[in-house]
Amino acid sequence: MEVHSSGLGRKRKREESNGEIRECFWKIPRRTLGLSEPAPFSDELVASKTPYVRVSMEEARLGTPEDRPVRVYADGIFDMFHSGHARALMQAKCLFPNTHLIVGVCSDDLTHQFKGFTVMNEDERYDAVSHCRYVDEVIRNAPWTLTPGFLSEHRIDFVAHDDIPYISAGSDDVYKHIKDAGMFAPTQRTEGISTSDVITRIVRDYDVYVRRNLQRGYTAKELNVSFINEKKYHLQERVDKVKQKVRDVEEKSKEFVQKVEEKGIDLIQKWEEKSREFIGNFLQMFGPDGALKHMLKEGKGRMLQAISPRQSPNSSPVREERSPSPTFRLPFFSPPPPHHHSGTHKDEDD
Repeated sequence: MEVHSSGLGRKRKREESNGEIRECFWKIPRRTLGLSEPAPFSDELVASKTPYVRVSMEEARLGTPEDRPVRVYADGIFDMFHSGHARALMQAKCLFPNTHLIVGVCSDDLTHQFKGFTVMNEDERYDAVSHCRYVDEVIRNAPWTLTPGFLSEHRIDFVAHDDIPYISAGSDDVYKHIKDAGMFAPTQRTEGISTSDVITRIVRDYDVYVRRNLQRGYTAKELNVSFINEKKYHLQERVDKVKQKVRDVEEKSKEFVQKVEEKGIDLIQKWEEKSREFIGNFLQMFGPDGALKHMLKEGKGRMLQAISPRQSPNSSPVREERSPSPTFRLPFFSPPPPHHHSGTHKDEDD
């Protein structure tokens, strides 16, 4: 159920349209005061003096006038009030378009007699129910079995409860006479959540909750814990703290190792990339077909070309014979004079 600023609630209804199930809402008067204050207790209200006539199921489903809501009654123990209780009361509130929900809460005496010991006392249970948003009125010290006088006194039209037979007080079903009178409106139980389930969880984890409350300042006497067990719980608490510290150190160590591994992997990847790049550059320079080989070939060709003589071209003219080289003469010697021959030879003495 949702509540809007107009003060109207909306009742959810499932309808089929073109083979598809969709949800729509009926606007219904929101009569409860629980939105801003707790629901009132019935013994604090002034009883109505108008004649009371029960409405039929058909009239209730069609919708009654606003000043005549359908009065639906739901009862229970409501110990450790939880979502299962709230959902049951929500279903009871949404049974009809215009519903006034009255909730009866049994006292401690009746509950301890027919069902067992409770965690919360009756005043705590009354108060918890009065703060539920679906409740319009709370009856304290509600009867275990509903009598015609009780139904008439509180002007009840229908009684809401799950349809499972409730075996108690020597009866196979305490709601059988209500069902026979046509005043029973069934609701559905919420699976997986009940007061017994909650208590079972506490009993199962008893040591954990005792240690928690000892740490929060409760005394061993308040928790009904012996001196030896108190010391045992304190020792367990210290051991758990040491274990937690060890786990924290291990977790931090794992995180540190993981970070180192991640950085190491990153460095290895970068090193591999750089090494591949270096090897590629090396092969490009010094490999079999590298740049250095081409440079050496080019340099060798240029050197051979520089040191080898050029050949004469085929079309060049034939060189003439060279003139004899001049005779080398020493500067202190002069060539002998030429001889002149005559017909007679005459000595210088003649």
